[in-house]
Amino acid sequence: MIFTNIAIVLLAVASELNYTTASQLRTLKGNKNEKSPKAKKAPSSENTPESGQITTSPKATKSPKATKSSKSEKATKCDGGFPIKKPPSGINTCAGKDPGFPDIDCYVNAMSGPVFNNTYIIGKSEQSGVNVTKGYNGDFNAISVPLTNPFWVEGMCAVNVHFHLGTEHLSAGEYDENGNGPTGEAHSRILAENVQSGYKCHHYDADDSKFTKTYEWKHCKDVHVGETYEVHWPHSNVGDCATPNQFQTPFYDGVFCNFEKLEDTKIGVQSQVFTIVNDESYYYPDLMHGMIVDGDDIGTDKAIYTGSTTGTSRNNTICSQYSNITWQVDRKCQLVSASSFDKMCADMKSQRADMSGDLYPHGSRPLVDDELAANNHATR
Repeated sequence: MIFTNIAIVLLAVASELNYTTASQLRTLKGNKNEKSPKAKKAPSSENTPESGQITTSPKATKSPKATKSSKSEKATKCDGGFPIKKPPSGINTCAGKDPGFPDIDCYVNAMSGPVFNNTYIIGKSEQSGVNVTKGYNGDFNAISVPLTNPFWVEGMCAVNVHFHLGTEHLSAGEYDENGNGPTGEAHSRILAENVQSGYKCHHYDADDSKFTKTYEWKHCKDVHVGETYEVHWPHSNVGDCATPNQFQTPFYDGVFCNFEKLEDTKIGVQSQVFTIVNDESYYYPDLMHGMIVDGDDIGTDKAIYTGSTTGTSRNNTICSQYSNITWQVDRKCQLVSASSFDKMCADMKSQRADMSGDLYPHGSRPLVDDELAANNHATR
């Protein structure tokens, strides 16, 4: 995927960042089932093909004196006792690679000021997150074509993981304005501790202890059992893949780390929505490298379209200039254990780059209007 519409601005910015941009910018061309000591099956925890690293989680093994030792190990995991081990110190070669494009008015004309004609300062730019319900298509006439292959096939790797309170996308009947959570409020979109909430899933049941039992968080901050979160995995083929510098915060540093080295730059985001439960039968060991894909219902029914970066600085008046990005969004709301999330945050702490800024939920951007949503949904 090529950032075709930001070419001119990036050339100007890149000269200050010592980029060699001529080669990248081509303007307008566009986990085995984990077993407990009693061998009760948990969900498959295979790393997904999208992660680009197909591995399986180790089986829980019995020692000669077996059971008590194994139970002790599992209790440690459930308590969030995940080891934090960083790689050797070294230079973070991706630090500062974010070109720093500012947000802009969604409808502007560079010469005559704001007008409602879908014309942007540097070109037409579709936005995210959008309605991803089966059958939906936006009204924005997008010139970009989304990447429909798994991102690993395109030579891309995850360069960051972060999550939002509630959802920024909408999938009718899965996560929408009729969802609920621990507060009992449907789609409140209120400021809670200065975090703007998005849509919620429909799984929450106040009479089911897995949605209400307190979990002792060790690594994630301000995360709650029973709540809905949308997890994003930005991917890039110019990230510092398979090195200690692969994962970055802010994610823009990871996405643009080696931008000067390739002509055909591809950037995308995997998105998956979860309701957190305090139930180890929903434990997945790797939420760091990408979306969970398991069986017929997890990570298989995806909306694929092009859009932009998100976050609460943007809405339907102020837009992101980081656009033409492929989004692959799981339409289903999934259940995941609190320990899975805490393990993800422990993994963030184990990176060379400081990812402490992503250990807590970010706010959610309001749903993008149809006129700013791309008309290129590939799996509707």
